[in-house]
Amino acid sequence: MIIDIFLPLSLVFIMFTLGIGLTVQNFQNIINQPKALILGLINQMVLLPLIAFIILLIIKLPGEMAVGMIILACCPGGVTSNMLTRIAKGDTALSISYTAIVSIITVITLPIIVGFSMQYFMGSNAPSINIFSLGLTMFCITTIPVSIGLYINTKYHNFSASFLPIANKISTILFIVIIIGALTSEWEIFINNLNLLGPAILSLIFLMLLIGYCSATLFGLNKEKSITIAIESGIQNATVGITIGNLILNQGPGLSTLSLPSGVYGILMYLVCLPFVFFILKKIK
Repeated sequence: MIIDIFLPLSLVFIMFTLGIGLTVQNFQNIINQPKALILGLINQMVLLPLIAFIILLIIKLPGEMAVGMIILACCPGGVTSNMLTRIAKGDTALSISYTAIVSIITVITLPIIVGFSMQYFMGSNAPSINIFSLGLTMFCITTIPVSIGLYINTKYHNFSASFLPIANKISTILFIVIIIGALTSEWEIFINNLNLLGPAILSLIFLMLLIGYCSATLFGLNKEKSITIAIESGIQNATVGITIGNLILNQGPGLSTLSLPSGVYGILMYLVCLPFVFFILKKIK
């Protein structure tokens, strides 16, 4: 129940929440200053899957879990990255806009990259995947809710401004419920594979936070934008990863093996990201 119905509906609401925090001006600003957007997109769309692939060549994982890592690496950031950016005193408007744009682009890139990774890591054991159908599903549960949220914020700004703080809290609660509920249903599998998945997941988060921040400063972006790109590069939407994993390989009640890396990631990311945020705040002071 939590996987088949509650999870997709929760993801739709979370993406809607992202949308009502957007304005058309957000997109205009990053188009007028494209350096941060281009750099962030390269980190997210090219380097992140590539780094994940390299990690998987070093840290050997079973085929399905390796594909799950690639699914995670192809996911956009989420509401969590926006909140962490705000706490770390980054460029929140850039963070929200960047997350929305990547969410739209991954409708195309995620099915293609995941399709190739399934053939590479699983070979003949790979389940059949309809790339068009998967892309269409992602469009329905990510792009459409974001677009509706943006429309409501544009036409009914007073309502969205008062509803956004409540929506953010609901989204956070939904995210926690999803992770706890999914892992509870497969707790034994989670415990048995934590030692296996932990090093790969932590390596991915740490490296992308480092690459994101260093690349931004290397190209002369200010501290606020550097913090934003670091967090957006290192934080993926675990809810999307869990949902896509279960859509591809539905093993019945509980968490799909393809979703397991995203479920573990949903917890472990805080162990790396929160210290990073506190370090940034300390440096700012």
